[in-house]
Amino acid sequence: MLTTKFTELVGCRAPVQLAAMPGVGTPDLAAAVATAGGLGMIGLPMAPAVAVAGTLDALRAMTQGALGFNQLMPFLDREAVTEAARRVRVVEFFYGEPDRELVALVQRAGALASWQVGSIEEALAGERAGCDLLVVQGTEAGGHVRGRVSLLPLLAEVLDKVKLPVVAAGGIATARAMAAALAAGAAAVRVGTRFVATRESGAHPRYIDALIRARPEDTEICEAFSGMWPNAPHRVLRSAVEAAKALREEIVGEMPMGDGRMPVPRFSVPSPTRETTGHIEAMALYAGESVGAVKVVAPAAEVLRELVDAAETLLRRWH
Repeated sequence: MLTTKFTELVGCRAPVQLAAMPGVGTPDLAAAVATAGGLGMIGLPMAPAVAVAGTLDALRAMTQGALGFNQLMPFLDREAVTEAARRVRVVEFFYGEPDRELVALVQRAGALASWQVGSIEEALAGERAGCDLLVVQGTEAGGHVRGRVSLLPLLAEVLDKVKLPVVAAGGIATARAMAAALAAGAAAVRVGTRFVATRESGAHPRYIDALIRARPEDTEICEAFSGMWPNAPHRVLRSAVEAAKALREEIVGEMPMGDGRMPVPRFSVPSPTRETTGHIEAMALYAGESVGAVKVVAPAAEVLRELVDAAETLLRRWH
């Protein structure tokens, strides 16, 4: 497989990072990506430190591959970060200004510290804060979007000004897009939407079907699904926004929460998992502009191998 600064630093075989997608990004999915050679990520927002530790211990028992934990800054739990850093190779932060104390906390516990950024200013701040690597996110990305610039212009600006290994994120779901990012100087790519449509994904089947039917122009950046996380732009399927607006009910369904069930308010943040019931089409169906590459449901390992093998072939051809 392709060897880059990312694979050498993280200790994996493929320069591919799974996007952490709470609920959808199951331990099974993270383990499958890690075992196949990538960096398997998991996000557990609002989970207490003891639950984070237990989930990561169970995840580690599933694979010997490289694993990472994503911490959303609006839901920051320092104890959870510490427990995660003791158990995974990478702890990644998102949606907040890079913080030197958090970076040091992660590194003291034995993990690499990463920050997902959406601007050159945040990238430079991440380098000053002592991060080991950065994830540069373009506006093509599905889910919550930090920046206001598309990936390639932002990637070029960051690569010109920082010395850290950089992971390219946003709109990457094909070998050609992966090869282009690596050729531009990225050390790895971050893939989310393509992995939603995998056998190990926790996404509801109707969510996956909607992705398979969608084209890039069927997504939009908005702030519609802001319940519990206001003023945070995100890219979703336009059909989900329209369906939510058309409903009169303020509770659109239920989903698991611990040992019980939790009501899902209209326009709330969670995306529908397999066990979610209700108006699935009116929930947060996050999708990147890469959604046109989602054609079938496949094993995560197959998706990763397809991306890496074909990207390597393209890079050899271009050089």
